[in-house]
Amino acid sequence: MRIVVHGQQAFGKAVLEALIKRGESVVAVYVAPEKPGQKADPLKEAALAAKLPIYQPASYRKPEVWDEFRALKPDLQVMAFVTLFVPEEFLKIPTHGSIQYHPSLLPAYRGPSAINWPIIKGESETGLSIFWPDNGLDTGDVLLQKKTPIGPKDTLGTVYFDRLFPMGVEAMLESVDLVKSSKAPRIKQDDSKATYEGRCGPDNAHIDWGRPWQDIDRLIRGCNPAPAAWSVLDGKTLKIFDATPLPAKDPKGIAGKMGEIVVVDADGFTVVCADGRFKVTRVQADGPKLSAGEWAKSADLAIGARFT
Repeated sequence: MRIVVHGQQAFGKAVLEALIKRGESVVAVYVAPEKPGQKADPLKEAALAAKLPIYQPASYRKPEVWDEFRALKPDLQVMAFVTLFVPEEFLKIPTHGSIQYHPSLLPAYRGPSAINWPIIKGESETGLSIFWPDNGLDTGDVLLQKKTPIGPKDTLGTVYFDRLFPMGVEAMLESVDLVKSSKAPRIKQDDSKATYEGRCGPDNAHIDWGRPWQDIDRLIRGCNPAPAAWSVLDGKTLKIFDATPLPAKDPKGIAGKMGEIVVVDADGFTVVCADGRFKVTRVQADGPKLSAGEWAKSADLAIGARFT
């Protein structure tokens, strides 16, 4: 079966290399074009190393791009982290169509930040879907799904890099096998259960210290490493990556104002929230990430300072 890999970044590279390693007939690679001054995408580098033809159209809406793809005589397009819109006219060119990876249990959490939001919203599990894309946003029929729990200390980084990334590569290989054996299902998504969240960006990552500790904890973990939860101290933004919640047995007895720093020690500092405190242990100001204790010392952080 003639396979075209379409994607970008580390996940796209991993999928390509896994297909090549097991002897699949990969005939070409499509990858997002680099911006001026940007280094080559990891998927492009892997394709170059494998001496595969590389295509980087800026748009997939043009008939000449479809003709170029059609000339490859593809049987299946494997889409591993694709961010540009790809219309059905292009998707349907391969004999067996196109399959795509999405890091949520569709129809839940359609959209571009499907790993952040389940953590932020307190879900107990998440997962991935391999689906048949169409002209909608993550609306196509599902081929297969894999689940993984979200633990109380999980971050965006641990959920993705430790689980959804390697699980996704394996799921892609499993899906290719199902297509090759003509056993790949097309399970309609239940639109009544669909959820969509927009991109989780800096505007969503601002910490409100007046919120309950569980909300703040989920926000910090769901934004670690990106876009990074943040707060403002003395007019300067501080990104917070690691913080341990210290819930109060009696919230009425909490000493200090919301956002006030009440302890500063060698390994971090402690901040008051609505129903407890947080021991902050890893942060980033203008430079690299630092232990919160190291940053506090360099910033001459004092008890009584307050995040706004």
